[in-house]
Amino acid sequence: MAVVSIPVSRTTSLGTSTAQIAKRALLRYLRTPQLIVVGTIQGAMFLLIFRYVFGGAIPIRGGIPYVDFLVPGFITTGVLFSGMNAATGVAEDLQQGFVDRLRSLPVPRACFLTGRAVADTLWNTWGLLLTAAIGFAVGFRLHGSVADSLAALGLCVVFGFAFEWLFIMLGLIAGTPQAAQGMALLVFPFTFISSAYVPVKSMPGWLQAFASHQPITYMVDAVRALTEGPAAQALIGHSAGYLVIRSLLWAAGLVVVFVPLAALRYRRG
Repeated sequence: MAVVSIPVSRTTSLGTSTAQIAKRALLRYLRTPQLIVVGTIQGAMFLLIFRYVFGGAIPIRGGIPYVDFLVPGFITTGVLFSGMNAATGVAEDLQQGFVDRLRSLPVPRACFLTGRAVADTLWNTWGLLLTAAIGFAVGFRLHGSVADSLAALGLCVVFGFAFEWLFIMLGLIAGTPQAAQGMALLVFPFTFISSAYVPVKSMPGWLQAFASHQPITYMVDAVRALTEGPAAQALIGHSAGYLVIRSLLWAAGLVVVFVPLAALRYRRG
């Protein structure tokens, strides 16, 4: 079991403790290179399947190539797939006794949650960059400005941070890494009931109402509008500003709901 080197002092701050917990979590990722290799290969395989197997059967109106429609959605929803690491990591720390050891130290109790959130958000950011690179390799091209593209990347980081709290809570509830992985998988169907891979208007009418107003659709459409410019905004039917504001409201809502729930569960544990 890895040991975290937090100075034993009554004055240890939340910031210092959070940085140490985040460092420990990141080092555990780096010391497990198969996570990087397998995650990269898995992401590339799914992107290639959607790009070359399903892409030819999914028409997109407005003259947007399917690869340019797909990649923003794939990158955005990638934060959910990366979030599984947060759920299993938290469950492992509980199972292996690290959390019990941490509670015996003179550090703020919240540092475990904030440290995990910071570390997993940084890990998500690395995954976003890798996925974007694969997207460019299979033909994705930007049609918005550089500033808009950087804003889209920043939004994805914000979305990743917001969803991290959901997965942290699942890890706290699950108790074991296997159960945490299974519970995290329950979130993934929502990526398909969204605009990530197909236009919402291609879905049955009864499903469109849900798909159009769930957070992942707003987040995907915001990234798509920023990276693809006027053509994507015309296809979606809203401006980039409209979509960005609503996706940020959803992200804030996720944080407001799941941070207190995760903290309450952690205190009761």
